[in-house]
Amino acid sequence: MNSHGFVLRPFPSACPLPAMKITGTVGRREGVLYVRYDLLGLIKAIAVPDPAIVPARRDGLWNETCFELFLGLEKSDRYWEFNFSPAGHWNVYSFEAYRWGMREEQAFASLPFSVCIQPDTLNLSVELDMEKIIARDQALKVGISAVLRSVAGDCTYWALAHPGTQPDFHRKDGFIIEC
Repeated sequence: MNSHGFVLRPFPSACPLPAMKITGTVGRREGVLYVRYDLLGLIKAIAVPDPAIVPARRDGLWNETCFELFLGLEKSDRYWEFNFSPAGHWNVYSFEAYRWGMREEQAFASLPFSVCIQPDTLNLSVELDMEKIIARDQALKVGISAVLRSVAGDCTYWALAHPGTQPDFHRKDGFIIEC
């Protein structure tokens, strides 16, 4: 398996949160992409939604605490955005180019993932069947990000890289892991 560790960094002008850190791993074996996010710190300072009785596809998850994954293709403008709420809600969008042609990706009828919350850690893990949207041997550029909403209501934006002057997870120059 091709595996990479990562550390997300908050956007530089973000409101500070008490000693938070987001690390994880991303890897690919055959047609499956594995991602694990580890949020470390004072979890009670983050507005973490209660677990959903029935997790479902939902829009606008990025307005609350949400973990995100962006997948781009080599030599193509096309990309996908995956959203994972700690509540269990999810969504997948495909784009034809930068913020253009957004539509829900219908290849995924569900997106099960696991969440474990403890006083000083929140872990979210997902296994994605990538063959639903791309060929097994297709090279991927990966962007990993998160939105953390504090209990006070402030949002911070975390990513592998922040190449622009504003938080923008859709910029392909922020998709810096190759899988």
